[in-house]
Amino acid sequence: MRTLVLLAIVGFFAQLVDGSLGMAYGVTSTTLLLIIGTNPAAASATVHLAEIGTTLASGVAHWRMGNVDWKVVRRIALPGAVGAFSGATFLSWLSTEVAAPLMSGILMALGVYILVRFTAWGMPTRNLGKPLRKRFLAPLGLVGGFVDATGGGGWGPVGTPALLASGRIEPRKVVGSIDTSEFIIALSASLGFLVGLGSGGIDLTWAAVLLVSGVAAAPVAAWIVRRFPPRVLGSAVGGVIILTNTRTVLGADLVVLPGAVETGIYALIWLAWAGAVAWSVRAHLADRAAAAAEPVAGIAPADPALTGPDTEAARS
Repeated sequence: MRTLVLLAIVGFFAQLVDGSLGMAYGVTSTTLLLIIGTNPAAASATVHLAEIGTTLASGVAHWRMGNVDWKVVRRIALPGAVGAFSGATFLSWLSTEVAAPLMSGILMALGVYILVRFTAWGMPTRNLGKPLRKRFLAPLGLVGGFVDATGGGGWGPVGTPALLASGRIEPRKVVGSIDTSEFIIALSASLGFLVGLGSGGIDLTWAAVLLVSGVAAAPVAAWIVRRFPPRVLGSAVGGVIILTNTRTVLGADLVVLPGAVETGIYALIWLAWAGAVAWSVRAHLADRAAAAAEPVAGIAPADPALTGPDTEAARS
């Protein structure tokens, strides 16, 4: 019973984070299942089965909030489904011990770029509104789907930073489009796991608990991302990407560091992330105050000499 309650709590908060930032549901939930003792393939299969429901609910919520770019969804979902099915069917024998830290290194670099870009300069607007090309979205979807299935999560960490870095789509629509397209990825990965593992390797009770708690969190997350300042959202996403992938790199056999050094690295990342988010919040409030103080175009500011109480008395 304690395990089910823990799963429900993790599923709720994982979906809350995923629906707000476009990532972390699969990584968080799969990590918990691995800690419990589930083998990697079964853990990924259970999480993806639950994600069929959570991503559907999240997609509907984001659509109702106007957070979805359907052109991006159409162009990224199909190649993502191909990658997810391939990754699921070959997970039982495919080794990702070397590929995972290398991919995480690339994602960390993207995370640093996003964190610095949004914190220092705010929302990228130079290319905003320009269409994202299929030759960019198709390979992105293929790689993201494959990493997602083989790693138990990765669609968001791969897709979200790449779309944010392009500067051609608002952060809230990046999150909404990634979350909506993930329904197709979860469905395709689940089919791949059923082919490769059968239904015996999937814990349906755990999947149901993750599903129910995630569905409950989906509309809350969509509401949060709708009202979250883009500059602050970009800084928050950058920090999540860095932290998530630092854990993968430091946990790999390729990098062996003393515990004190790892603790110091995490402390520095947390401090830098907190400082960046605080700076972005301050900059957002300053920009909002400056925008509110600007006079409306075509309306001259009132002359204080003509609006005092003596003037009103004279008019009467």
